[in-house]
Order: sequence, then C-alpha cells, then structure tokens
Amino acid sequence: MKLLLTSGGITNDSIRNALVDLLGKPIAESSVLYIPTALHANPNGPTMIARLISGDTNSAPFPDGYVSLCHLGWKSLGVLELTALPSIDKERWVSRVRETDALLVEGGDPLYLCYWMRQSGLADLLPELPRELVYVGLSAGSMVMTPSIGEDFVGWRPPTGGDTTLGLVDFAIFPHLDYPSMPDNSMANALKWAASMPVPSYLMDDQTAIQVIDGKVKVISEGQWKRFTA
Repeated sequence: MKLLLTSGGITNDSIRNALVDLLGKPIAESSVLYIPTALHANPNGPTMIARLISGDTNSAPFPDGYVSLCHLGWKSLGVLELTALPSIDKERWVSRVRETDALLVEGGDPLYLCYWMRQSGLADLLPELPRELVYVGLSAGSMVMTPSIGEDFVGWRPPTGGDTTLGLVDFAIFPHLDYPSMPDNSMANALKWAASMPVPSYLMDDQTAIQVIDGKVKVISEGQWKRFTA
C-alpha cells in the first residue's frame, strides 16, 4: 500500500499529479472507496458527510474552490462506513477493499477514526493490502496513520484513553498549519506541539502532502511545511 497523507486534500496540481503517479493511471480510470467515519464525531458530521458526497462545498465551512475527495472525477465511488462493518460478514467488504484502486479517508476526529478502524478490522487489514493500492488521507485520515497525535488534538476520547493511533508511519503530523480560521494552528504553537512528540513531526499547511512508498518519505508542497525533530 502506498500513502498520500494530505492536510487539506487534493488542493493543487502538485498533489494531484502525485496522486495520478501513485495510481499508475488516470483518475478517470480509477475506482475508489470513500471512508467518512471520522466526521461522525463532529457536531455537524452527518450534514458535512452528505455535502462532501454530493459535492456541495460552495459555502462554509469549506474554503473557496474546495473540491471534495469524492468529486475528483473517479471512474466509480463507493462508501465504506466503518461503524457498520462489525455487523457485516467480513467476506462482504474485505474483497471490495482489496480490489479498489484507492481508499479516500476523510478528516474529522483522528481518535474516533482510529477506534473504528480497529473495531471494524480495517486496521488489521491495512498492512496486508496490495502494494499498488493507494491510501489517501485528509487531516484526521492522515494523522491516524502516525504513532500518536498529541494531547492538543484529542477531542473524542477512546475507552482506553490516550492519544495513540495506528503507527503505520514513524512520524507525526500537524495539519492545517496557519489556516486562517484556526488561530491556534500557528507555527509557534505547532513547534510547541512538535517539541512534545516522541517522534519526528511534519508541520504542514493545506497545500502540502506527504507521500510514503515502501517507507520512503517525500514531501509534496506548493505551500509551507517544516520537519521538526525534538
């Protein structure tokens, strides 16, 4: 499995070109599964999910010109809701995941997403997925792949507590750096957060993504980012 870990999605040509390179074919020839689960922990999560799937992102809270992961021009799109999977025979969904070209993992709450990745069995399946499959994360969908998120990003708390996530990469992510409507996401606060993390961290704005292939990390950016090692 190849990773494209974004802060704000496919926001510029550089990130879009990287996605096409990872897919190995045009977006219009690729089939995907969309995972909206992380948004359920948000107060207006169901409404946001409906708007993202329908492509209605022309007003707040979405930035001007934002294009949903669902509306990039895919050949086909399916929705994989993790909270439903524990009640479904695994044979009914595991084959679909293995056969898809990409998983599109929406933002929201990273610990809620991590909890349902584990409860559903998807977390155990991820390391076994075909190498050519592309995992595209947005914000929480990217952070969930790291070892931990730090107390600053803890919203929904899992039954076991803590801030531990899946740890499929060996670095942490601070998304939405210097985002206009998020004053707490300043570079100064990001550096304080990074200094508290036990692993190297990437501080990244919404014009930045991290590509990971066979453990090799590459930053793709038309914006601002910084790698921090405590």
